[in-house]
Amino acid sequence: QVQLVESGGGLVQAGGSLRLSCVVSGRTLDNYVMGWFRQAPRKERAFVAAIRWSGGSTYYADDVKGRFTISRDNAKNTVYLQMNSLKPEDTAGYYCAADRSGAGVKTSPRLYDYWGQGTQVTVSS
Repeated sequence: QVQLVESGGGLVQAGGSLRLSCVVSGRTLDNYVMGWFRQAPRKERAFVAAIRWSGGSTYYADDVKGRFTISRDNAKNTVYLQMNSLKPEDTAGYYCAADRSGAGVKTSPRLYDYWGQGTQVTVSS
């Protein structure tokens, strides 16, 4: 069983930065794609970014491209989301997810197999 534990959320002013971490345990991740999603109140869960564990290719939603960076540390089995130039509209619960299929990067949350409990990010104006 794969377990994901996020951390790093908090309250930050607009223009500030946060780094989220997602520690993965339970198995090796060679064929996995790791994703970050976010969900604001009364909105659907939305794709933010993803990374292929093997090779490290990255993918971003248009509204975070150039501001957010996803990365991974193989030795620590950890995925990061560096968030810069934060905006109030980035306020949401942020969730780490794992897709075990090896079938390519997916942006639909329904296609991910494992989820963390989430960490709240609040950006004040």
